[in-house]
Amino acid sequence: MSLKRSKTFSQRPADVERAWLLVDATDIPIGRLATRVASILRGKHKPTFTPHVDGGDYVVVINAAAVGSTGKKETDKKYFRHSGYPGGLREESLGRLRETHPERIIESAVKGMLPKNRLGRKMISKLKVYPGAEHPHAAQGPQPIDFDIRKVER
Repeated sequence: MSLKRSKTFSQRPADVERAWLLVDATDIPIGRLATRVASILRGKHKPTFTPHVDGGDYVVVINAAAVGSTGKKETDKKYFRHSGYPGGLREESLGRLRETHPERIIESAVKGMLPKNRLGRKMISKLKVYPGAEHPHAAQGPQPIDFDIRKVER
């Protein structure tokens, strides 16, 4: 009796088909939104997922300024960046960052959930975040997706 061996599927970069997806971040908790978006950017939602190939879709996130947070994170959560010079460490609270650069909140959360290598840098480039409801990607026809994630009240 001979046993048939099935071949392991391995996607090639040339075979990747990408879609454009639209996510409304209004009142969705930051972490819950970031985990779903990172999974889509990696391509883990597709049956053709291959870890060493960037097989994910483009994600357009709108209303980043209205992303949800719980507890006292508006004042207590800090975001750090460094200028590269001695004494160049800067910190901002979540509330201050929401006023000045709300897109950095989601970008930072998603980037932390992607691989820390060339592949991860290529994946994060497919994330487009906008603070309001307008975005310049209407020509790509992004399909709205609805996460059934618990909404929070701020």
